[in-house]
Amino acid sequence: MIAHHVLFWLKADTTEDQKVAFRKSLETLENIEVVKNFHIGTPAPIERAVVDTTYTFSLILFFEDLAAHDVYQVHTLHKAFLDEFKVFFEKVIIYDAN
Repeated sequence: MIAHHVLFWLKADTTEDQKVAFRKSLETLENIEVVKNFHIGTPAPIERAVVDTTYTFSLILFFEDLAAHDVYQVHTLHKAFLDEFKVFFEKVIIYDAN
């Protein structure tokens, strides 16, 4: 299994409507055939020194293996998301784990 965890910090001037559109586009990624498990989230209201709540959206995808991860990276839905919404990224951090 490969876990692909992406944290998005959107630019400060991103509107609520743009955030809704961003999330809807993220939701399309669940339709990629190699995605086994899928979760979109926003920071939970947990106040602990070790918890980072500064990001805007969290996306966690699970793939069967590295080959499936590689299919996802070049999939048309993933590319369409990036093409349309990367202009809103202030910062992105990705954690991949197996």
